[in-house]
Amino acid sequence: MKAVQYREIGGRPEVVEVEDPQPGPGQVLLDVTAAGLCHSDEYVMGLPEEEYVYGLPLTLGHEGAGTVAALGEGVTGVEVGDSVVVYGPWGCGRCVRCSAGQENYCERAAELGIAPPGLGAPGAMAERMLVDDARHLVPIGDLDPVAAAPLTDAGLTPYHAIKRSLPKLGAGSTAVVIGVGGLGHVAVQILSALSGARVVALDIGDDKLELARRVGAAEALKSSPEAVEPVKEMTRGRGADVVLDFVGAQATLDLAPQLVRVGGDLTVVGITAGAPTLKVGFGTVPFEVSTLVPYWGSRDELVEVVELAQRGQISVHTERFSLDEAPEAYRRLHEGSLTGRGVVVP
Repeated sequence: MKAVQYREIGGRPEVVEVEDPQPGPGQVLLDVTAAGLCHSDEYVMGLPEEEYVYGLPLTLGHEGAGTVAALGEGVTGVEVGDSVVVYGPWGCGRCVRCSAGQENYCERAAELGIAPPGLGAPGAMAERMLVDDARHLVPIGDLDPVAAAPLTDAGLTPYHAIKRSLPKLGAGSTAVVIGVGGLGHVAVQILSALSGARVVALDIGDDKLELARRVGAAEALKSSPEAVEPVKEMTRGRGADVVLDFVGAQATLDLAPQLVRVGGDLTVVGITAGAPTLKVGFGTVPFEVSTLVPYWGSRDELVEVVELAQRGQISVHTERFSLDEAPEAYRRLHEGSLTGRGVVVP
């Protein structure tokens, strides 16, 4: 079968032929119907050899949707033919965090060699993929797989980040979204659907600012230090109740503390190479600002995200590519010319 792999440090993704996977005990085989591209892939492929831990060759794709094709021995809970998405942050299923439904924060995954698809285990950017356990599948019914696959990260990650801040996002509040790419444009919609906040979007691209306006941002501004004054004016000098940085570059990490109010939340979601640093301490952020670096989300939250999509309250702006076009899609992701989410359809 065809697969899109990262095969050597410093190389670019390639379309190659690999053996068809076969499900072992407890595993589920999917015919992949869609796989999303993510900036995390670019981050991984940009790591130097001494920091790279994901194995080679690596079949990419941690956002996946598919149809159940075969079941390994002992599998229950899904049937051949089911249309599903793959919950990506696989855990041990037994530690304290996993028992609380937070496999994204599994305490033993590294110790046991458990890795997410596309980030250590073979991912969804192939004609077929293996899922380690049926609990990592979420049914999507008649939802379009191309629209559904990105929900597993581009939807789930901002949902998880926003959910913890909802008590601060009542009527009259303000939320700032920095970076309106694959995750950020979904964050704007989630904030509009779940909170009473006025949403202010920041980005450096005019096309992405226009997308932000289309999906519900009340204001869309160029991401720069010049955005601080208008945000302060909108909030009567206080600053935003919640600031979500979906870029994570040094420029945005320097900007975010200037936008958040006393007692607000500053959440960094984006990942950028080069070890950028958020300075947190007396005099560097407003008093009682809570800072958080979340990771993905829980399976229960993915179920909720799928429900929002099924109700039409959120949708992912997508651009489709074939498997053979995946290297070109990654090139465009690398140069920043994709608007929304690139999705590969085998």
